[in-house]
Amino acid sequence: MLIIIITVLLTVVLMQNTEPVRFTILFGTFYVSKLAALLTFGVVAFILGVLVGRPKKARSIAGSYPQDKDDDDDSDTLSDEDREYISHP
Repeated sequence: MLIIIITVLLTVVLMQNTEPVRFTILFGTFYVSKLAALLTFGVVAFILGVLVGRPKKARSIAGSYPQDKDDDDDSDTLSDEDREYISHP
């Protein structure tokens, strides 16, 4: 419902502004209707808003190293010598 109301209001504003206006860009002067100017600026603003507002890709500082290099490696990382040292008081 809100989109319909905004669309109707935007259409009314655009249709009320159809007279030509003068644009001076650098050394040239152009006469363009307000309707065309408003539509152009609206479309450009919408595209810029979409580009700025889209989510960014996550970046990894450390690089892309696999978490588990050896999938078949069990969680027992102590050597036999370490086990022997720990088990004797």
